Amino acid sequence: MTKYDRPRTLFYLDPPYWGCEDDYGKSVFSPDDFGRIADLLGSLKGRFIMSINDVPEIREIFGRFQIEEVMTTYSVGLKKKSAAELLISSV
Repeated sequence: MTKYDRPRTLFYLDPPYWGCEDDYGKSVFSPDDFGRIADLLGSLKGRFIMSINDVPEIREIFGRFQIEEVMTTYSVGLKKKSAAELLISSV
């Protein structure tokens, strides 16, 4: 991100959900990485928006940014489930 960071840059982030860090492979992403992401986002010249699941840990780690709760529907096959997600941004 630092390579492309400029005042007019907008980054969109969609990291693994909290509690699902191993979905992309064992030890590829860890809970500690969320703190590193928050620190990086706090130092950006540009702006960002990130979508992630709504859990207390995420609200705490990213609490210095704007947090908006939105409802979404997940579907797998014929099953549908409503869930809250967070949009976290610098705006």
